[in-house]
Amino acid sequence: MILLNRAMTVSARVTAALQRPAIDHGGPEFAVLLQGIREKLLKAFVPGAESDYTAILLTGSGSAAVEAALLSSLPYGKRLLVINNGIYGDQMASMIGVHRLGAAEFKLDWGARPDPEKLRLALRQHPEIYAVAMTHHDPSTGLLNPVREIAEVVDSQNRAFIVDSVSSLGGDALDIAGAHLYMVAGAPQECIQGVPGVSFVLVRKGFMERMKTYPKRSWYLHLPHYYESEEQGSIPFTPAAQVYAAFDEALTELLDEGVANRIQRYKKAAAVIRQKMNTLGLKPLLPVEFQSNSLTAYHLPSGLTYQSLHDRLKEQGYLIHPGQGPLESKIFRVAHMGALSPQDVEGFLTAFQRALESAAVRS
Repeated sequence: MILLNRAMTVSARVTAALQRPAIDHGGPEFAVLLQGIREKLLKAFVPGAESDYTAILLTGSGSAAVEAALLSSLPYGKRLLVINNGIYGDQMASMIGVHRLGAAEFKLDWGARPDPEKLRLALRQHPEIYAVAMTHHDPSTGLLNPVREIAEVVDSQNRAFIVDSVSSLGGDALDIAGAHLYMVAGAPQECIQGVPGVSFVLVRKGFMERMKTYPKRSWYLHLPHYYESEEQGSIPFTPAAQVYAAFDEALTELLDEGVANRIQRYKKAAAVIRQKMNTLGLKPLLPVEFQSNSLTAYHLPSGLTYQSLHDRLKEQGYLIHPGQGPLESKIFRVAHMGALSPQDVEGFLTAFQRALESAAVRS
């Protein structure tokens, strides 16, 4: 079954890596694997600035990496501001809310892009804010946030900037070093075309040294703890070793293809899908200039429920995703990331048109 969804397809190479003989996670073989993954992450995502950043790996989903970045980023008495304009902004606000580390939220409607000048004013009015956090791509709407513009404001106000790029790293361009991003959280199962179970944070080395002096707010999610162990070739908690092997293979595959080429491949797939959807009369949730390369959200066709559309597509071997939160009954989402060929995309579009025609006949 071809899956055009966020639980995306992976290549045969990555699948084969999962089936390799078991690795002793306490032995030298795993230490080599760990170091290789860290080096490949830096080569892929901070090319030319590898010496300025470090890559920290955690066994856990992308949310684990995001929460680790947030909880590790604050000294005593300081607060974190979340730019909240989607479900993952909500999630970050909840993460810091549990520990009462948040400032008044910079909250927007889902799918609305933040105004840099309003953020500048908010930071000037709240000196207790030490760090700002935002998603790069929020898949609840398909919105791509303006990271560079926000980074310029955050940097000008001498704050640390933390970016959740779990759903976009490798699929949309992100100049981490050029934008002076302090920390970027990611995971392999989206645009890197790996499998879930491991995640990572790319951290500026100078900021990592500062974080060593900050309070430990979590035993499992304290980034300096991981950094000290990984610099010695180990992980402080039992890793999912085979998932790490698949991650390593996915990174090799990404570097072989080239990050820029991967981004262009997704962009082309997105353009093909959006053009066909436009022809079929489907209305996107967001204007094209706000959309990511990896996912597009559409209003449901008139008279057709999500479940009905989902079931008609699933019968033909394709999956879509529903809306979330306030958009649950209003939209559906199509992902165009993963190891998908142009033939896969065309097959999906044929199936989609057939599903619409079938619905029209039955009604």
